[in-house]
Amino acid sequence: MTRMTAHLRVPAAALAASALVSLWAAGPALAHGAPTDPLSRAYACSPSGGGSGTAACRAAIAAGGSSFVEWDNLRVAGVNGRDRQVIPDGKLCSAGLSAYKGLDLARVDWPSTRLAPGGRLTMTYTSTIAHAGTFRLYLTKPGYDPAKPLAWSDLPTRPFAQVTDPALSGGAYRITAKLPADRTGRHVLYTVWQNSSTPDTYYSCSDVVFPKAAKESGGSAGSGAASGSTSGTAKKRAGGGASASARPSAPAASAKPSSPSASPSVSTGTGARETVADAAPVASDTASGSGPSAPMMAGGAAAVLLLTGGAALAIRLRRR
Repeated sequence: MTRMTAHLRVPAAALAASALVSLWAAGPALAHGAPTDPLSRAYACSPSGGGSGTAACRAAIAAGGSSFVEWDNLRVAGVNGRDRQVIPDGKLCSAGLSAYKGLDLARVDWPSTRLAPGGRLTMTYTSTIAHAGTFRLYLTKPGYDPAKPLAWSDLPTRPFAQVTDPALSGGAYRITAKLPADRTGRHVLYTVWQNSSTPDTYYSCSDVVFPKAAKESGGSAGSGAASGSTSGTAKKRAGGGASASARPSAPAASAKPSSPSASPSVSTGTGARETVADAAPVASDTASGSGPSAPMMAGGAAAVLLLTGGAALAIRLRRR
């Protein structure tokens, strides 16, 4: 009886906690969101994003003293479209918020998503609840240096894509646009979500990498594949919606299996103008052709000779 009582208390506590969470979620302050594909720095370095163990995320967490649990709460009230006047140069990724200052670190190894130049972008912008507002997407200019703090001068004056009041589906907004065709190497996709139903504006930095040429990389013009070492690219992860960096066609046979696309793979790149190379092709099973290898043929021949010699010897012994 004692065991049954203890067993029943757990579900009751869980229900109570669930009710509290529901009440909190219904509160007016929950208009949170951020890109999860191409994955934003805040999401990548959060416990949900899968990149918190990378050198860049460890440095960001140490700098800000935060593990980015609230990766979807990077917002500033009352900006009203005056982004360049309110958000200081060098603090675009944190929007000037001290809790997120680690996101402003100028590094070339942030977890990144691979995109195709001139390809089709489908961004997944995960959000807790629907809100009216406009999304503006900027991509750093050709020649951008990721080893320097991001400044407004690194971004074009006008966004390459702007969408107002997209539908919230499956917990995410999906924003589709054509990417500029003149980018190569490592860049930052800067997203601004200006709410019209709340006074808040949300900011986020997503690190992306473009191959020198879409044909050379074998990637399809469009979605991105999370590049990299920590988990496999994309998109992807947590709330996968607008697969902005949606996965380009999978690279040719990779020596290592990629992680599920549910969470965009995280990559730790190197080099200020890094070009993500395709996965190394799987080594051929034989030196040439598809036939058996030389050692196998030699071994087979030896076995045949041994059997033939044994049979001949047995016949001679019988005749004697």
